[in-house]
Amino acid sequence: MMLHELAHGAVAYALGDDTAKENGRLTLNPIKHLDPFMSILLPMMLFLIGAPVFGGAKPVPIDSRNFKHRERDMALVGIAGPLTNFLIAFVGFLIGYFTGWIDNEGYLGIFFFELVVVNLGFGVFNMLPIPPLDGSRLLYAIAPDGVRNIMLGMERYGIIVIYALIFILGGAFSALMMNAMNGILQFFYWIVGA
Repeated sequence: MMLHELAHGAVAYALGDDTAKENGRLTLNPIKHLDPFMSILLPMMLFLIGAPVFGGAKPVPIDSRNFKHRERDMALVGIAGPLTNFLIAFVGFLIGYFTGWIDNEGYLGIFFFELVVVNLGFGVFNMLPIPPLDGSRLLYAIAPDGVRNIMLGMERYGIIVIYALIFILGGAFSALMMNAMNGILQFFYWIVGA
């Protein structure tokens, strides 16, 4: 989660917005990116009640007024986080695959399997085109004004929509996530010729 948020801030900085830097968020210090509720309490509560576990880090502050091309640049900032997760998953997969650790039932096997699965899950989840998730930033960049207006209205309540999807759809939502993650994992295996 820390690298995901750091990627957002780094891309925003490269595109002309120094808000994350000014707020001390262009750092590898995980404490700066932790959110007490989203990073600790929510995942623990979900785990304790047996629900699908998810969480998040403190969003990196971005001021889109500092961008030359607001929608395009926000889309680039948005995609940076999930791409970071997919890159971490792929590197973890490559190391685990070529060392044989990913098929190992020991601690190294568990570590590399979880590294891949957690990052794929985080990346796929964040690509959902629901505000305030990162996928919505891509949709903003290409959507017609009518859709953008609807999304702007959802911005405040998007997290409630996300919770509702998870709790109401439950198994169907989990199946959608797992299918997307498995598809990406199969793509990784295809890349290495397995």
